[in-house]
Amino acid sequence: MRFLLDVCVSSRSLIAFLTDQGHDVLSAVEVDPLASDENLLLLAQQEGRILITEDKDFGRLIFLRKLPPGTIVRLVEMTVEGQIKAITELLDQHPDALASPALITVTAKRIRIHRWI
Repeated sequence: MRFLLDVCVSSRSLIAFLTDQGHDVLSAVEVDPLASDENLLLLAQQEGRILITEDKDFGRLIFLRKLPPGTIVRLVEMTVEGQIKAITELLDQHPDALASPALITVTAKRIRIHRWI
């Protein structure tokens, strides 16, 4: 899979984990650490990447500004280890949700999947 990690989740550990699993990973830190949420969302869309973030503004951009939806994974209040565990669970148990346009919100206790289409 192809991922774009927002600045807030661009830890070396998460990047290394995803890369070691054979995924194509791009960090917003590499692209432009000051890029707007809108620009990151459009980049993810253009390159067919799953956007991983802690920021809830991406869902708002899609709902309010009517930007094209892609797949967004929002990790809520997690340590880096928790983020890796959550992504592992998503990849193992919900690969179909990652493959279709959806807003996926992950907390320590729950995964909520809202499909755009």
